[in-house]
Amino acid sequence: MAVGGFGGVDGPVSSFNGKITASVVITCIVAASSGLIFGYDIGISGGVTTMQPFLQKFFPSVLRKAAEAKTNIYCVYDSQVLTSFTSSLYIAGLAASLVASRLTAAIGRRNTMVLGGLTFLAGAAINGGAANVAMLIFGRILLGFGVGFTNQATPVYLSEVAPPRWRGAFNTGFQFFIGIGVVAANCINYGTAKRSWGWRLSLGLAVVPAAIMTIGALLISDTPSSLIERGKVEQARHSLRKVRGKDCDVEAELAELKKASDVANEAKREPFVTIFQRQYRPHLVMSIAIPFFQQLTGINIIAFYAPVLFQSVGFGNDSALIAAIILGLVNLASILVSTGVVDRFGRRFLFLEGGIQMFVCQGWQFC
Repeated sequence: MAVGGFGGVDGPVSSFNGKITASVVITCIVAASSGLIFGYDIGISGGVTTMQPFLQKFFPSVLRKAAEAKTNIYCVYDSQVLTSFTSSLYIAGLAASLVASRLTAAIGRRNTMVLGGLTFLAGAAINGGAANVAMLIFGRILLGFGVGFTNQATPVYLSEVAPPRWRGAFNTGFQFFIGIGVVAANCINYGTAKRSWGWRLSLGLAVVPAAIMTIGALLISDTPSSLIERGKVEQARHSLRKVRGKDCDVEAELAELKKASDVANEAKREPFVTIFQRQYRPHLVMSIAIPFFQQLTGINIIAFYAPVLFQSVGFGNDSALIAAIILGLVNLASILVSTGVVDRFGRRFLFLEGGIQMFVCQGWQFC
């Protein structure tokens, strides 16, 4: 990540007992709201691809297969064009993430979120007014760039602004807003599924979370760490005083951030050499292994295509959308639980608990 190094944020700065001020809460809520755009798109695409008017306009071959399906409708969705529509966002997000860390370091966390919000806004507008498959895919690519930029900048922003003692809880705010976006999207899909223009409303309403996040990001300041990294020390002092409280002496923390910035700048000279050093190998392995094996559980596929999967096992269209809503609500409840315990019991506890729970549940499916 961009501030890779500011990696000291969890280190030396953790000795400063920053208070939870109204300013830091509002700032973090605004930043975390960028999760809405990702969550909304996770929930919206699967439901839209089950709507007959949408399929009739863009993917008639899928409807023809559905009419011929007798036992299992899963293969009905075996369409390369339809797959291009759904996957283009995530491919674009992957491409954006490759440059997002440098962009976040160069222009700041806040500006990257604004850029991501504007890109997502444009993509949502194009999707809502799409007249052909090319417009759909182009809009999805723009959505992917928006997701890639905001998913890079927001967690870093939250980590650098949140009081060290409550950093875990504030960081889960991003995931919480993703959950809200998923549930909202599934509810909208359920409400619009019966209308011939419902798919346009579902896709087009993505402009709402994008506008909320973009406008909100324009109203907040960048993080002290980011400002120091770009040589704006006085602005960093003002930003730190704003989030820690006007009566709080921020000079010691500011000095620590400067020191961390100097260390980070030294490390950036040969980052790929540094990361492969023996002392950092455990961190490198875990940073790759944790998300890799989480993806292999298939949970993201379930989240993205829940309505389609529920239909494939025999649910009706309405029942599939309701089941997706229930799934989203369960996920939202689990995020609230993790928010309450992450700073009390630690991240390792949640990894162990979540891993055991997934192992038991997936093992149970084979019984």
